[in-house]
Amino acid sequence: MPLNIETFSNRIGGISTFKALGHPLAVAPARALMERLAAAGPVALYDPLGMAEAVNAIHDLSGLDLCGLYVQDIEAVGAVHVGLTAQPVTDLKASGARTVLLTAFEADRLADHVRHLLPEGAEIVTLDAIRIPEAMQTNRRRYLDNLNWATNFAFFRDDDDGHHTRLVTANYWGGYGAKDVEVWCCLFDAAGEVLADWREALGPANGTFTVDSKAVRRRFGLGPFTGQLFLHVIGAAGHDIVKYALDTYGEGADVLSCTHDANAWPADLYAGLPAPASGERVVLWVQNSHPTPIPKGAIGLNRMGRERVAWLEEEVPAFGSHALDVSTLMPGLSWPEQIEIQAGKHFVRPRYEITKADGRLRISHPNVERVDLKPDPKIPDLANLMGKGYLLPAPILPPAHYESLVLPTPMSTAQDNLPIAVVLLDRTGNEIARHGFGCLPRDHAEQLDLGRLAVDSGLAPEDYGHAELIYDFADGGEADGWLHGLFRYTDARSGHAAETSFGAHIFNHILTYRNEPQSYAGRPPGLSTRLFLRIGPDGYDAFCHLIYPASTDWHASSDTRLSLMNASGVTVAERAVAIPCGGSYRFTQRGLFDAAECAAAGDAGYILIRDVTCRLFGYHGLMAGENGASSFSLDHMFGF
Repeated sequence: MPLNIETFSNRIGGISTFKALGHPLAVAPARALMERLAAAGPVALYDPLGMAEAVNAIHDLSGLDLCGLYVQDIEAVGAVHVGLTAQPVTDLKASGARTVLLTAFEADRLADHVRHLLPEGAEIVTLDAIRIPEAMQTNRRRYLDNLNWATNFAFFRDDDDGHHTRLVTANYWGGYGAKDVEVWCCLFDAAGEVLADWREALGPANGTFTVDSKAVRRRFGLGPFTGQLFLHVIGAAGHDIVKYALDTYGEGADVLSCTHDANAWPADLYAGLPAPASGERVVLWVQNSHPTPIPKGAIGLNRMGRERVAWLEEEVPAFGSHALDVSTLMPGLSWPEQIEIQAGKHFVRPRYEITKADGRLRISHPNVERVDLKPDPKIPDLANLMGKGYLLPAPILPPAHYESLVLPTPMSTAQDNLPIAVVLLDRTGNEIARHGFGCLPRDHAEQLDLGRLAVDSGLAPEDYGHAELIYDFADGGEADGWLHGLFRYTDARSGHAAETSFGAHIFNHILTYRNEPQSYAGRPPGLSTRLFLRIGPDGYDAFCHLIYPASTDWHASSDTRLSLMNASGVTVAERAVAIPCGGSYRFTQRGLFDAAECAAAGDAGYILIRDVTCRLFGYHGLMAGENGASSFSLDHMFGF
């Protein structure tokens, strides 16, 4: 059974209750509270806000002598929660309870309302007993304010075999007016034990913040570890989402890879996990996001579109990590088959790691599979007003050096079919080819070699462009707007590979439909760009593939500023770029800026990509060796 918690609403966004209940700093006081309640005798639950199920899911009330559940809302009377039938709170006096647990934060007023209803001699306790320290709260007037819970997890590893991780983000909260922003970091090992925790100031607005696993080991005298890093931003403004770029690197080029933030709300399902290709090992990192163990049989895998689920018969400790070898649970599957993850809201969007036979590895992530969607009959008619409508852009790397593949991925339980085509465009925005996938079944395993089709259609092998997945109803089918794909790139020279996955949006159109074109801040349409391109450590060159996608014709060319920033958010140098509408632009840090400028930025700087005339979509990575001939990484970028 999945955890009975609310994590995210597509109407109101993130829901902070589970974060407040499961915060690492709430664990010790919650344990003390449960021990106190267990020793106190019969306990009645008063649940005026409907939080009892979430409290039970995170902190397990089964060790208490529960003698009743009481509610305030008459319509909630008779419902069964935590194994108890809800009664009106006016009956509380007859419960025989020695203690009443009021399942709410900031509950003094709620408690005062019912003190006269307590059984004689009983005391009332509230969830305020497990609040995190006041110094950790951004808004001390409202405990469950989402800005108090600007938190996230990151896969984090450092070992003696040359596997390191490096997390980089910017103090974009400072750009929204936040002052004295800090981050609390808590590092967990695979068993869920705390290895280290510390607080750091984030520095000036739009400056960078970096956590390198090698530096963490030196600072705290740690041995090798594989686990997760918990981040809590204190003093946030504008955004309650902690975004970051995460590089995996090492002394050898074979471990270079990158991914990004974990999408901080645990989901029921994730999809787009690839089955291993010949000679590959695929590991799904199951990393528990809660202070309660994941029980045996709670995490499962199934072939996408098939009902049989194979369950993980191992417990994962609180905040612990488990390396799940896909082939041990799902033998016989092979790329391009794809796998659905039964996650049960136990973890945020996970990482998966693929190791090739030659030892080269890459890391990426599945995506949240929506359970709240249904086919939208209006989407097929959008073409009259929205042109391409929903589209998913991705690079076509120079075919002379890279293989570029696309695999459409079902990403909603409502997607029984996928009516999809892919459009190929050169870097000037000219359409050079179009391939109809037809109406793919949910359990399809059909990929397309984008580079080969591009060259066959006239693209020079040394050139580049991009592809756009779009809806195509020529063979029928339904759509819900949650169109996704996995893009895999392999270097023909070294065999190194990278992959990324994302979903479609409506781009660069003034008309709006269902919150599209999406905006990072404010109401749609989102028609401007602010993207973060981190600079890699010494020995690597950062690159970027910028795409100017347009659902219909927009401005003829972009007015893009590429600003090289130092770690304090100060501009060191700037370049202007005009990207044709529907085109793309590929550059490297050291190819665009000279040596003196790069030295002034330092390896803790970044490139800010800004455009107030259009919405760009970008992919970034690092390259090792001349022009990436040794290895490279690639993932889509984040904006703020």
